[in-house]
Amino acid sequence: MTHAMQKGSNIPVTAVAVRAVLRWTGGTDVPDVDASALLVGPDGRVRSDEDFVFYNQPRHPSGAVWRLGKKQLGDGVTDAVQADLRAVTPAVDRILVVASAEDVPFRRVRDLRILLYDATATGGSEPLAFFDVRPETGAETALICGELYRRGEGWKFRALGEGYSDGLVGLATDHGISVDESAPDAAAAAPAPVAPAPPTQAPPDAQPAYGYPQPVSPVPVPAPGGDPAFRMPAQGPQFIRR
Repeated sequence: MTHAMQKGSNIPVTAVAVRAVLRWTGGTDVPDVDASALLVGPDGRVRSDEDFVFYNQPRHPSGAVWRLGKKQLGDGVTDAVQADLRAVTPAVDRILVVASAEDVPFRRVRDLRILLYDATATGGSEPLAFFDVRPETGAETALICGELYRRGEGWKFRALGEGYSDGLVGLATDHGISVDESAPDAAAAAPAPVAPAPPTQAPPDAQPAYGYPQPVSPVPVPAPGGDPAFRMPAQGPQFIRR
């Protein structure tokens, strides 16, 4: 059964892996929305900048949480994050699912909804729950749409809809992330690039895959291991696409 959630309500999560999908109606005047996730402890703060999964760091070093590609579904657009709850270290108390719109207020985002799915299910499964996210003021540029949180030995999901008018920078700083805001100035001061070399044929796997991966199989999880390719720079995350 799919639960239609209200702000502040919660449901138990019995699935061992879940997919949180943000969906909205696209259009020429609608900003692009990005899904991201923060892994925070009982104090509501991250342990390090590596606990922020976003477009410049799409996978947590533990392998427990990662971003999925955007999909176009008719007039709708989706972006999503997936979490294997079996692989989340006990030091992580909550996983916040965030929507951001790059300095464009959410009053211009139509029909924003978060849907929670069992990521181990096969075929066209129904969502476990959905929540229609409505900004309180419309000026927000980042929203915590919902959170997965521990309750005893299990997990629950809560609908939130809490907004930040200062975007990902404000949200990240509020949860203990050191943000490097000097990146735009550094980029502007960079010298002009030299003439590019003659183009070469791209390898067949160069195009990004926007389909969601196969469902997570409910098997024992290997021991977590870090992937240095996804670590944050020492000066903190930079919220410019690269």
